[in-house]
Amino acid sequence: MTGMKPMKRFYCRAYQTVFDLGSRVLPWRKPEIVSGAGSTAKIPELLRSCGVKKVMIVSGKHTGAALVPPIRAQIEAAGISAVHFDAVRANPTISIIEQVRERYLAEGCDGFLAVGGGSPMDTAKAAAARVVRPNRTVEQMTGLFKVMHALPPFIAVPTTAGSGSETTIAAVVTGSDHHKYAINDLCLIPQAAVLDPALSASLPQDVTAQTGMDALTHAVEAYIGRFYNTAETRRMAERAVAGIFRHLPEVCRDGGNLGARQAMLAASYQAGFAFTRAGVGNVHAIAHTLGGLYDVGHGLANAVLLPVVLEDYGPAVYRRLARLAEAAGLPGEDDAQKANAFIAAIRAMNQQFRIPEGFSCIREEDLPQMAAWADAEANPTYPVPVIYDRAHFIRVIRRVMLPAKREEQTP
Repeated sequence: MTGMKPMKRFYCRAYQTVFDLGSRVLPWRKPEIVSGAGSTAKIPELLRSCGVKKVMIVSGKHTGAALVPPIRAQIEAAGISAVHFDAVRANPTISIIEQVRERYLAEGCDGFLAVGGGSPMDTAKAAAARVVRPNRTVEQMTGLFKVMHALPPFIAVPTTAGSGSETTIAAVVTGSDHHKYAINDLCLIPQAAVLDPALSASLPQDVTAQTGMDALTHAVEAYIGRFYNTAETRRMAERAVAGIFRHLPEVCRDGGNLGARQAMLAASYQAGFAFTRAGVGNVHAIAHTLGGLYDVGHGLANAVLLPVVLEDYGPAVYRRLARLAEAAGLPGEDDAQKANAFIAAIRAMNQQFRIPEGFSCIREEDLPQMAAWADAEANPTYPVPVIYDRAHFIRVIRRVMLPAKREEQTP
């Protein structure tokens, strides 16, 4: 078994050191937060304060049918015109983003309202970036700080407690080559986020669980990074972990528990704030390949990969995982015991929520491409505790490969 070349490791750590120093002088900001049951009633006021006269509402089909109509009615009753695009799907494609942009311009809109999970929010962010950067394609804006223009007024209304996109600098999209790309720029942070627990009360248990584990992954990967963390991101990540361990089982048992739903929205926001400043890691790098190639939901991919990658990191993360174990109220005599208790608790939650241990969709012939994409995403930017090369990525991916399902034979 050959390890990563020392020069590549040195380059990654040098890059992260320089980026860490530079990031500390950037103008990070937070969205204005409006929260509580019924807080969507304040959306017209938020839009008016931003000077919006005609808003583009972006959502998926189900959310568009179930949750958007009363919000739109409130907006229009306040004298603000609204246009609704409801064709967003999971793992949003560049084609959908271009449709949103074209509709926005054709209708003469002057602001965005994204309602839904991470996919509608990321779609709207990318479309807004295309509006202000008409001469740059989505692909040309992927990476760090390639938008650099203020977006139109943008309000995010999360209906799941998972992605944290209502507070992040990121928009993740899927290209025609099935590769997931991230646009990362400070201008993508929404002006306001509306955290209304009533919108998530009817979420199915599986969606609640997977999006909750997505938020947990954000908090954990942000916390264990070697660079970029601040006292505030560490505090936010610890609070998110404590909140998710306490409240995710509650909302999975009783989806109508609005207090627990509100707590999960807060935890998702905290985790989102932490990772947008402190970064993510190898879990995300691999999860994005699963979403791009096989259309695996992002929360599901993160949930399956998180304990596997943490276990693979070994002693490199024991000290930090021990602090998270303490935040979650888990026992242990020393850092190693606490860290392993934390990993075991994640596996126990996955089992409780009927999340599988792996995926039967992964094909052996796809492993080199998956490793190449994950390597390109993670290195040199992500401040991971252990830097993976392509061979290491393949070894970890193999740990979540399940036998392909056989089609039933018909007589």
